[in-house]
Amino acid sequence: MWARPVIGKGSSPNAETLHRIHYLAQFKQRPVTLKQLIDLGMTPTRQALRQEAMFLHKELPVRLSHRVVELERLPFGLAEMPSVRIVRGMYIDSVQEIAALPNPGTEDDEGHRFVTALDQIKRRHSSVVLLMAKGVLELKKSQGPDALKPEVYEFLDRFFMSRIGIRMLIGQHIALHEPPRPGYVGLICERCTPAAVARDAITVAQGLCRLHYGVAPQVVVVGNVDLGFTYVPTHLRHMLIELLKNSMRAIIEFHGPDRDPMPPIKIVLAEGSEDVTIKISDEGGGIARSGMPQIWTYLYTTAQLPSLDFDSPYAQDVQVPFAGLGFGLPISRLYARYFGGELQVISMEGYGTDAYLHLKRLGDTVETLPRKLC
Repeated sequence: MWARPVIGKGSSPNAETLHRIHYLAQFKQRPVTLKQLIDLGMTPTRQALRQEAMFLHKELPVRLSHRVVELERLPFGLAEMPSVRIVRGMYIDSVQEIAALPNPGTEDDEGHRFVTALDQIKRRHSSVVLLMAKGVLELKKSQGPDALKPEVYEFLDRFFMSRIGIRMLIGQHIALHEPPRPGYVGLICERCTPAAVARDAITVAQGLCRLHYGVAPQVVVVGNVDLGFTYVPTHLRHMLIELLKNSMRAIIEFHGPDRDPMPPIKIVLAEGSEDVTIKISDEGGGIARSGMPQIWTYLYTTAQLPSLDFDSPYAQDVQVPFAGLGFGLPISRLYARYFGGELQVISMEGYGTDAYLHLKRLGDTVETLPRKLC
């Protein structure tokens, strides 16, 4: 059983710690490629794992420090919101924890102590999406909707893109120390089959939909159901669940929960020379053209705003409600962009919506990182 980590809620880091964090935030973040992660994981020798651990020992504090400094500089009073201060404390604690570890150049340090610390950091940050959502809601409540300026949305894009990258590096390193899974290199599947991931996502989304509405539309998967490519299945699963949740809610609210049968959602799979494309089509009434630019802004939703008054900052991000938070679509686009893909939405008001998920199928794609702070 892991000891519960201490978070920074109400804590006051000393001047030396803050000076170190500001120093680290001056350094450029070093992106990795999917191919580099695969090559290392294919032959995870002790020496290779030690080298990766030493890279992470230097790289993670830099990435975490970038976010601490940016959390300090947030405009419009967002930096002072209680939930945002908790998140800042989490990141400070994680920088301190890594800095306190010796350079993992020996087998014992790399093989146990360092991996244990990474796992604890990953667990500590599991509620960050909910906490940041709560922080933005706190700002909106205290200063009104006009406080949600474009700069706030731009920050959230940078912040969550960085979070995806940090969790990818940490999760990959931890996975390489676990028993190997056939066809996997850590978190990366050498032949990720979108049809199989889609079926899993459908089961999850339908279960959540039934809990919320009592019913759920059917989903059919067509196209190249046999295609496979190198990708991170957990990323794809997250994106598909969010897109399916949006489509299911739209169908039920447009046609009514008593419609029988409900028009099914269609998932179409296609493979090109560069991209694997997944289209999610629904007949949920579509989105007005004037509302299309807003779908990529955080907190934009047509559902009732849920309560985020959870007791513990350790509440998991998987506890995000079925609808009403307005973070699902913009974060899904960030997951797509992380390894060079894209998410596009085309809507026909009065009929339905098509979401196009383009994913790079080339293994040499470089991870997308937020720009360096000015």
